[in-house]
Order: sequence, then structure tokens, then C-alpha cells
Amino acid sequence: MFHMPKFEKIWLAIGTGSLVLFLLVTGVMAVAMGLNPPDGLATTIEPDQVEAQAPFDHPGLEQIGPNEYKATILSYAFGYDPNTITIPVGSTVHFEVTTKDVVHGLHVPGTPTNLMLVPGHIAEYSQTFNEPGEFLFLCHEYCGIGHELMYGKIIVEDTV
Repeated sequence: MFHMPKFEKIWLAIGTGSLVLFLLVTGVMAVAMGLNPPDGLATTIEPDQVEAQAPFDHPGLEQIGPNEYKATILSYAFGYDPNTITIPVGSTVHFEVTTKDVVHGLHVPGTPTNLMLVPGHIAEYSQTFNEPGEFLFLCHEYCGIGHELMYGKIIVEDTV
């Protein structure tokens, strides 16, 4: 057996204790609280068929209830279709977004809306816009030489 210095034993105990605590917290969250990774039920379509399949064959904004909208957005190299949507203040927008070519992103700065767009995978997120103004949405995943040109806007109009 070899001799281990006192401080080395202390740091080894702290490291081991931290690892055990991390695994314990992760286990409690996974089992007791029901927080688990997605189970693989993501909605997908063939990337080369995106533009031919509903709802991406007619991207746009559709009112689905009072102050509730579905924004079907198709991303492609250096653009979004549609690249501008207009809604009244207080509206909830249910984003349904995919891409047909390479990995893109859709981020609305100042909000939690932040989607990674993988070819053929349909990303969904809902966001309520309670303040009037213009909100930029942009690609935050580098997608090529024209990446900086890939943006659009959400216009939130005050209806009073």
C-alpha cells in the first residue's frame, strides 16, 4: 500500500461526494419528478419532401382561436418562409418550424423562443407576445456564407 497525503485524501473525498450527490439528484429528478429525456416521438418528415407535405406546403400564419395563432415556418438556405408575421398584442403564437436543407436555428432575442432546426424534424414551441413592437427572429446556427442574412420579424401591433 502506498502513502497518500492528507490533503489529497480530502480532495478525493470531496470529488467522490460531489459525484454521488450529482447522481442522487439526477436520479431523483428522473424517477420521482418524472423529468426524462424525450422518448423519440418527435414528428419527422423526409427532408426532400418537406415542401410537398402539409403544413409546410403552405407556410404562413393561421388564426386558430381568439388571440391564438399557428405560425408554420419553413427555413432554407439564408431565409425563412414567411419572413414576416403580424399579430395583435397579447397573442400566443404556436411555432411549427422545420428546414429542408441544413441545420438552422430560430431564435427570438429577449424571449425564451430558441429552436434548433434539423432537416425533416418539426420543432414546436409556443410564445405569448404581451408587448407591442417588432421582434427579430434569426438563425443562430451557422449555415453557410450568407448566414448573417437569415432573419425575419414578428410585428406585434397594439390593437387599441
